[in-house]
Amino acid sequence: MNDLRIGVIGFGARHYLALHAHQPGEGSAVTVVADPGERGKANAREAFGEGIPTVDTVEELLAHHEVDAVMILTPDFAHAAVALQTLEAGIPTFCEKPMAIGVEDTDAMLALAKEKRARLYIGHNMRHMPVVRQMKAIVDSGRIGRVRAIWCRHFVGAGGDFYFKDWHAERAKSTSLLLQKGAHDIDVIHWLAGGYTRRVSGIGDLAVYGDITDRRDNSDRQMRDWYDADIWPPTAQKELNPVIDVEDISMINMTLDNGVLASYQQCHFTPDYFRNYTVIGDAGRIENMGDGSGDQIHIWESRRSGPGRPDDVEVIARADGGHGGADPSLVAEFLAFVRHGGITDVSAVAAREAVATGVYGAESIRNGGMPYDVPAVPEAVRRYFDEGQP
Repeated sequence: MNDLRIGVIGFGARHYLALHAHQPGEGSAVTVVADPGERGKANAREAFGEGIPTVDTVEELLAHHEVDAVMILTPDFAHAAVALQTLEAGIPTFCEKPMAIGVEDTDAMLALAKEKRARLYIGHNMRHMPVVRQMKAIVDSGRIGRVRAIWCRHFVGAGGDFYFKDWHAERAKSTSLLLQKGAHDIDVIHWLAGGYTRRVSGIGDLAVYGDITDRRDNSDRQMRDWYDADIWPPTAQKELNPVIDVEDISMINMTLDNGVLASYQQCHFTPDYFRNYTVIGDAGRIENMGDGSGDQIHIWESRRSGPGRPDDVEVIARADGGHGGADPSLVAEFLAFVRHGGITDVSAVAAREAVATGVYGAESIRNGGMPYDVPAVPEAVRRYFDEGQP
């Protein structure tokens, strides 16, 4: 089997996904990296060897290098512009999540991928996380009956370091952290519920980080240069991004097309860092107590249970690799999709629906909680992707 030639576009914070695609002699190898910065190029040479070709732009990559697939690992605001070029060229494309920062861009990506029959795959790695897959299996088994409601609380203990010291803090470059962080959870809610949000409303605030006056342009650095787990409380943070206009606490309520009711809460100044999902059916409920290997999923399915006394406990499986083993599984699924096509656990339509819910949720937050209808993907487009992009 010849190695797939993989081009990587963007070699910054998410570059480690590309490392899983570099298995020379075993099916795939990174053969060129595009990154406008000298640091990104240097990091690519360190990762793949001094001989790896590096270019500044996607245009140079497409003009001078033959690739079988590309991985777009740029900042969020560049996803759509790059993907539209690679899809126009008919190249199978991995685009890191969120798919884009605007609904119009996500819809343009879907339409072009369909027109060009270019395989499109979005990096929603949480569909491969053991905690999510095990909760999905419990739901699909019918053990808790028909799903009626899902609640998710997302405690982002590293929010100050991860999202308020660079471009993530700016609406113009991220729209809202309901995309960068929330797109994961909204997608999981949709997957567990078996439906998509059609109406959303929300509240939120820039409660903490907007008041910190110690600011710095960190464009010359990467997150690992400034991250410090010992900073506490969040008001002690320093060297935040010069512009901060995204919310650091957000809450949205969602009505799905199948009648499921859902809520998502995200806070970037908590001391702890994990996601907590509660799935309520009409015959029981499940809730994860932690989201990593060795943590637990509690199952209640009788009236004799109570706080701390679930009827059953399922231990979250152990797996190797980032995000509880999700990252290598994600990349492996993409590479198999490049070779063979077919239906994947990750869904491009679902990725679009997560972005749309986050975008309209942010609009609601910024307009006094006004409810917004979330437009659906055209049926022909949805069917094409649901059938595996034949």
